[in-house]
Amino acid sequence: MSKYLIVGNSAAAIGAIEAIRKLDPAGPITVVSDEPYVAYSRPLISYLLAGLVDESRMPLRPPDFYVANNVEPLLGLAVESVRPNSKEVELADGSRLPYDRLLLACGGLPVRPAFMTEPLDGVFNFTTWDDARAIAAYIERERVTRAVVLGAGLIGLKATEALIERRIRTTVVELADRVLSLTFDQTASKMIEAALRRAGCELLTDNTVVDVRRRRDKLSSVILRDGAVLDCELLVVAIGVRPNLQPVRETGLQVDRGILTDRQMHTNLPDVYAAGDVTQAYDLLSEEQRTIAIWPNAMLQGRVAGANLAGGEAEYQGGIAMNAVEIAGLPTISVGLTDPATDDYEVITRATEKEGIYRKVVIKDDVVVGSIFVGDISRAGIVTGLIRDRVSVALFKDKLLRDDFGLVWLPKDYRKHLVEGPGVEV
Repeated sequence: MSKYLIVGNSAAAIGAIEAIRKLDPAGPITVVSDEPYVAYSRPLISYLLAGLVDESRMPLRPPDFYVANNVEPLLGLAVESVRPNSKEVELADGSRLPYDRLLLACGGLPVRPAFMTEPLDGVFNFTTWDDARAIAAYIERERVTRAVVLGAGLIGLKATEALIERRIRTTVVELADRVLSLTFDQTASKMIEAALRRAGCELLTDNTVVDVRRRRDKLSSVILRDGAVLDCELLVVAIGVRPNLQPVRETGLQVDRGILTDRQMHTNLPDVYAAGDVTQAYDLLSEEQRTIAIWPNAMLQGRVAGANLAGGEAEYQGGIAMNAVEIAGLPTISVGLTDPATDDYEVITRATEKEGIYRKVVIKDDVVVGSIFVGDISRAGIVTGLIRDRVSVALFKDKLLRDDFGLVWLPKDYRKHLVEGPGVEV
């Protein structure tokens, strides 16, 4: 009977546990995590900070999930190192946990700017439940009225939304020339910026925070690259997340930006798998190994890893960079390559400025490789399926952005593939 050990307790871990139990109902599973909580929904931390959900909504699974799946959760315990030669991990308290098969699902760590050399009251990251709790407590205790958010990616903008909801004057500072520059094109970014400004947010692009000022050991202002000084009591740093490779130093694991895996989520070490934000796994569009730190990929990778840990034969079909989020009341979705830099792509756009709607598809060799939907996302799911399944759109590409685009335009064989139940004619 195999003894399974999972380092990390988020989406990848949940996917792995459920996959293991489908093949092995009895093998002992231990989950160790430096966070003290059951697996929870990280996207909800912005709604928790905003006061739009309470803590009862945070868990990903019912309260009896660990008991029902015969899982021993060791929470609030950090893994110091992995020792593959002796098949054990060492915890920060010096104790060791043995394993037969190991899954590394230890997630990512926030990128720290150069000025964050030491902790300072009023300066926070925003990736965990504890971050949301700490920010909320600080706002109440210090009666915060002004905040700066450094970084206009998804994490930064969701933090901004929460602060605005709490009626805090918020300025976003972004090094790039626009918000969400890695995710959207110029047109979509400008629409999102307009929605943020309507919500009361101030945006400063082509700039960054280079230092902070203190008053009585608390944040009092930030200094920008152009020399400007912004008074504030709160700074949220959201300039990116990198794979958490700290526990796997000197293990012999092959790493680049993240832990390198094959299509089975197996690493180069025997009986050691990896899944989630810590990995550099197969990207469906580039057909290369990339880090794509999003929840759906983590869950899928965890399921594949879990099945293979338990002796199955599962293969990860590949991830796609994808973000679906509502920002300042504006629904948005971006998938794949959205802003190609070369001319060997066909780009089709449709904008209805009066209604605040923008749609875009990027096509290469008659296959959709990217899309953007802003304002009206009702057809985005169909287009995302076309991207993932590499369906030729040669015969209907001019229909992709129509208001009535739907299953009827798709090839008959592909429509049958989408319909639940074998042998159903459509």
